[in-house]
Amino acid sequence: MRWIFALVCVSCALAQTLTKESEPEPVGDPALGQKRFESQCALCHGQDGSGGRGPNLRRPKLDHASDDAALRKVISQGIQPEMPGAWQLSVHEVASVAAYVRQIGSLPAEPVAGNATHGAQVYKSKGCPNCHMIAGAGSGYGPELSDIGARRSVAFLRESVVAPETSVPDRFLMIEAVTTGGETVRGLRVNEDTFTIQIRDANGQYSSFRKSDLKELRKLTGKSPMPSYKDSLTQDDLTDLTAYLVGLRGKS
Repeated sequence: MRWIFALVCVSCALAQTLTKESEPEPVGDPALGQKRFESQCALCHGQDGSGGRGPNLRRPKLDHASDDAALRKVISQGIQPEMPGAWQLSVHEVASVAAYVRQIGSLPAEPVAGNATHGAQVYKSKGCPNCHMIAGAGSGYGPELSDIGARRSVAFLRESVVAPETSVPDRFLMIEAVTTGGETVRGLRVNEDTFTIQIRDANGQYSSFRKSDLKELRKLTGKSPMPSYKDSLTQDDLTDLTAYLVGLRGKS
């Protein structure tokens, strides 16, 4: 009797596996996907998918979605902590959003004006390497820029130079801590739990505090350590700098 029971179990498991493998890939409707994208995703990825707070999706290769199945998984489950999962969408709606994302990913790249070579000189002259890193060169205080041109739109990059506080990534939240002795430490939040917080200042120095030992702890939401270059760049310099940043696409 035991061998009969075991045989039945194996048969059931095999049947489930064959059923799973024979399930057809969900077919999405790009038109429906566009509607769901514009209502659910555009706030972070831009109305046309060219990027904003979230990455630019108008490119054939996406960092977290090597194939269609992976893309649907990212849409439905999200990427914590920055991207929430679209749990409210049905399987068909998720497949439709994925189909739309693939559709816009095949569109031609945005035309870019400006002299990228001169833009690289502007980047250096304004001290950008003091906070940003490109291909291992520079400082890691600010966001890594090695492939920023593949992840963000032309408009977003331009705005980030003149109005950096418009969109500050969560991982670059500014913190201001005041000790009981009156010392003020200001920098980026590195880590935080219920009882402690760690901060890294612009000089790369790390400070760790127990919250109970602080006089004040302020989260400067919407504040950026990066100054605005609106008044210190000519329009031509800004255009050239943007062209340089757009050309940063990491390893091909």
